[in-house]
Amino acid sequence: MNVLDDMQATVANGEWHQVRDWRKRVRKELLQRRVALGARAHRALGEQACAQLLEAVDTQAYKVLGFYWPIRGEFDLRSIALKHLAEGGRVALPVVTQRSAAVEFWGWQPGMPMQAGIWNIPIPQDRELLTPDIVIAPLVGFDMSGFRLGYGGGYYDRTLAAANPRPFTIGIGYEDSILLTIYPQPHDIPMDLIVTERSVRRKAPTAIHSVATHTREPRLP
Repeated sequence: MNVLDDMQATVANGEWHQVRDWRKRVRKELLQRRVALGARAHRALGEQACAQLLEAVDTQAYKVLGFYWPIRGEFDLRSIALKHLAEGGRVALPVVTQRSAAVEFWGWQPGMPMQAGIWNIPIPQDRELLTPDIVIAPLVGFDMSGFRLGYGGGYYDRTLAAANPRPFTIGIGYEDSILLTIYPQPHDIPMDLIVTERSVRRKAPTAIHSVATHTREPRLP
């Protein structure tokens, strides 16, 4: 387990300016590490993570699946989205329509016209607003209590805080991006489930419990 102990020791009292600076350093380290992976290793780990997710969660129990377009070494979930569509569900991509605000989710189909959104991330050309029942969010890192380290914009936290009802939320990322803590702040929202290429961690009242990959657990609704 890599917890970046040397970096975490620099945060003395958990004040926000210290936490923000520490997160920036850790985010850079984790992004550099995953981008340095070769294409073959990245693809293999992504396939393993997708298999873990589908083994743990019955996505067809949810009508609308929110996923993401992969960038910067993120796992590619388009196979999960295509499977969801083939089985009669709907899928949607997050779209930033206003900076520092909650995102919208627009319906996606393979082969549909796309355009460049903010940060040049592909988004649907046409706005078909959907409300996800389940959301899969990319992780730069995550901690032992299920909190997500993202890119620092706070978009997923704002979106989940504004959602009513809140969708079941899964964070997906690399096993070696686990941290002891991200020093969660009042605006941080923990994931219901965290999936990596090696494990599934479910939210408990006070923590996320690791489920060994060789143990079959009941599939979540």
